[in-house]
Amino acid sequence: MRRLVYCIASTLDGFIAGPDGADPTGPDGFWTVPEDYLGHLAAELPEILPVHARSALGISADNIRFDTVLEGRRSYEVGLKAGLTDAYPHLRHLVFSRTMAQSPDPAVELVADDPVATVRALKAAPGKDIWLLGGSELAGVLYPEIDQLLLKLSPLTLGRGIPLFSPDTAFDPRGWELTEHTLLQSGAAFLTYTRPAAA
Repeated sequence: MRRLVYCIASTLDGFIAGPDGADPTGPDGFWTVPEDYLGHLAAELPEILPVHARSALGISADNIRFDTVLEGRRSYEVGLKAGLTDAYPHLRHLVFSRTMAQSPDPAVELVADDPVATVRALKAAPGKDIWLLGGSELAGVLYPEIDQLLLKLSPLTLGRGIPLFSPDTAFDPRGWELTEHTLLQSGAAFLTYTRPAAA
């Protein structure tokens, strides 16, 4: 069965963006992406690089890990503000929104249905793993369905910002097993935590 993987960049203090929700690696962002970090993504997770980065790096590799990406409206709008109606044309792209009436791109599927039911149906279908891009509200709603956390940990603290999971996420403590880890010279770390199988 396919897994839902929350693959997200996070600061050491658990924030995925600053208070304004803008892309932390964008032109006005607070994190300059190190060369070894970008190299690791290109080699290990090329499908999570947006189309303009793939083009600049000459990446045309097949998807290694994911064939589907899920994001909420606010996360999707970060790309729209940068002029990208579909930052991931190499993936099936679903955007969860109850307020957008029409998709700005014919390849991007708008979903107004229950995210949990949608993810359960996706998991039951054949394919590669499903990438949960964010944001924190969608991650909070899908918290019970997340099978793996892939944290791209940056050596930064913010003090305040948008957390990994929305403050509205249900209180539901869970244990995770560290199943992969890569520490880069720049101080960034890739940490994969897998939800243990039910006993």
